[in-house]
Amino acid sequence: MFSSAAALAVPAPLSCPSDDAATDTAPSFLDGILWMAVPKSRRTIEVNRCRRRNPQKLLKEKKNIDVCPECGHLKLKHVLCGFCYAKVRHETHLIRKEIQAMEGGPFRAPVVESVVLYEGEKPRPDDDGKRIIEQKRKRPSWFSY
Repeated sequence: MFSSAAALAVPAPLSCPSDDAATDTAPSFLDGILWMAVPKSRRTIEVNRCRRRNPQKLLKEKKNIDVCPECGHLKLKHVLCGFCYAKVRHETHLIRKEIQAMEGGPFRAPVVESVVLYEGEKPRPDDDGKRIIEQKRKRPSWFSY
């Protein structure tokens, strides 16, 4: 059942066929090891630093930074301002909470257009037949009617 020779427990690659039955000699512990290339010498500190600090790997200077016209924070020219986006997300969250309280759940919403009215606002004549959501606070300056 067990052979008397010591064996190293290293799995052989599947592409290498096992020819234990063909030879009568005991397998060597080096037969199942996949040999790989190794460097002949260690890289020096100077070589490592030159490789890591290569000018192509350093951060590039950004020239497309602009000031947000709404809040004044810095942003990329082709990207929405993060601070303004956070304000919009918060306002949307409050409107959704009001809709959920009004209808009792997210799947009971009517299939009509919604109109958000803030404190002191009245519905327009063209808002007939639309769902009206009333907010008890002042309309944000960036949220147009």
